[in-house]
Amino acid sequence: MTERSVDRATIKMLKKARSDGVSTAWDRLAAQEPQCGFGQLGLCCRNCNMGPCRIDPFGDGPQQGVCGANADTIVARNLVRAIAAGAASHSDHGRGIALTLYASAKGEAPDYPVKDEAKLKALAVEFGIATEGRSVQEIALQLADRVLDEFGSKRSSLQFVNRVPSKRRELWNKLGITPRGIDREVVECMHRTHVGVDNDYVSLVLQGLRAALSDGWGGSMVATELSDVLFGTPKPVRGSCNLGVLKEDMVNIIVHGHEPTLSEVIVHAARDRELLEEARKRGAAGINVCGMCCTGNEILMRHGVPVAGNFLQQELAVVTGAVEAVVVDIQCIYPSLPQVAGCYHTKVISTSPKAKFPGAEHIPFDEHNAVGVARRIVRTAVENFTNRKPELVNIRSDRQDYVAGFSVEAILEALGGSLDPLLDVVKSGAVKGIVAVVGCNNPKYKQDYSHLTFVRELIKRDALVVGTGCAAIACAKAGLLLPEAAQEAGEGLAGVCRALGIPPVLHMGSCVDISRIMTVAAAMANALGVDIADLPLAAAAPEWMSEKAVSIGAYVVASGIFTILGTVPPVLGSKNLAELLTAGATRVVGAAFAVEEDPVAAAQLAIKHIAAKRKALGLDN
Repeated sequence: MTERSVDRATIKMLKKARSDGVSTAWDRLAAQEPQCGFGQLGLCCRNCNMGPCRIDPFGDGPQQGVCGANADTIVARNLVRAIAAGAASHSDHGRGIALTLYASAKGEAPDYPVKDEAKLKALAVEFGIATEGRSVQEIALQLADRVLDEFGSKRSSLQFVNRVPSKRRELWNKLGITPRGIDREVVECMHRTHVGVDNDYVSLVLQGLRAALSDGWGGSMVATELSDVLFGTPKPVRGSCNLGVLKEDMVNIIVHGHEPTLSEVIVHAARDRELLEEARKRGAAGINVCGMCCTGNEILMRHGVPVAGNFLQQELAVVTGAVEAVVVDIQCIYPSLPQVAGCYHTKVISTSPKAKFPGAEHIPFDEHNAVGVARRIVRTAVENFTNRKPELVNIRSDRQDYVAGFSVEAILEALGGSLDPLLDVVKSGAVKGIVAVVGCNNPKYKQDYSHLTFVRELIKRDALVVGTGCAAIACAKAGLLLPEAAQEAGEGLAGVCRALGIPPVLHMGSCVDISRIMTVAAAMANALGVDIADLPLAAAAPEWMSEKAVSIGAYVVASGIFTILGTVPPVLGSKNLAELLTAGATRVVGAAFAVEEDPVAAAQLAIKHIAAKRKALGLDN
């Protein structure tokens, strides 16, 4: 089992799963081997019913599909469709948050009052909305209305594009990739990739970048900013993580997915006196809510709620035998969860009309009656406690403390209200540069190994790391989100961490919160009067697996940040497209992708890139 993960809790639960006769993601991966070589290269097309068509990578077989599409066109279409799906996923999340703010402002969602009025007003000013002498509800209603307009905007660009340095905006305008409307760019991707439309791989990729930018500087940014308005802007908070956060003597509820509208009210419902008394009557000491994946990130950074793990641990939490309910909404949820839960007493409760799971109990979530639905869900879990099978319970004790919740505002507060101290330590060389480490787990790679190895190589070379999503949880489980982890950092970074009392790896939130990283990058570039591409910044997704990660990588590169992928994307079937993404893009947008499966070599690439940017800015003179 040690070849599957570096995490001890994961290894223990994998052994228990095998003993209990439970199939996990790793077992299902083994059953798929060998995986389709055409698919891994991106050389298969099913975009019409004349196919499916495959291009022979060795040149002896077909070099065109039935319609005449070649390898460049097919691989580019597949890539752009993945970007569209990823952008749609994050942006639809943002739309959901905007609709909740709209309902709150109209008095139709009383369980969601505005928690951060200062941020509401700041965003209103950014959107050109008057705030003086107006109520919070009036401002919120107009802001929500304006934000919802962004999805089908008739304007030439999205509002948040104004945060981007002017040099970068000019480049986007020149290339014709300035995002206009969030839905519009996704729809255009799907149109262009239909049979008989766009056949030029360069043209296709440029539209893919435009759709990705509508995510990064549109839908994802909407989700982040309005979540802060509704639920509070995160500040550094201490908590604990890994499977050891589950409690043998308590009702354990895992919230899993991505939408904080649900998890927020679950947290509050679990503290209800009546429900706590019901739990005690059934022999439980209390109710223990834990997060999983990005919903976990949302509630840990606002409430310090413990996190049971990242993507590959969702089945293993059930395997402990101690979970009464796994409450899911959207994204990154295994269809296998109800099957695994059937081996124990655990109930899987789905809540979104967009995500149904055969075998799960469906309790529709409604923001207009959020607390009522949350109480029903918690009560269902409480009632299930007496069905627990003690002989199958094995939680172990693996848990680790962390400090999380470094929003943009929290970072500015730690720096005294200005980015100047951060810029000063970068200029001095105490911090050589900043690397964003983001993304998923992938069972094709040893869980968390690439994340942790890559990060440790960076911090010991004085690169400050900012993280989101499952990558951030991996760092949390390894103790890298604690100020004490500065002992693993280089002398310069360690000194900065000690002076500010911060970890060498800053947790900035869930995967949509990469928009926070982009906001900081833009602010740094604006402060120095340069483009984002000129900064000593890099990004990496060492264990990525989802279409959302494809969109994220595309908007990060299109924003001017060199990005390293640790798992191989399905584009190698087109030499022209692979060259465009890994080299040619630098000539077009000032940044490109690199693919490096070895995390040590990947870290060296990041450090080399940072050194080159520092030299170009004259910072090492």
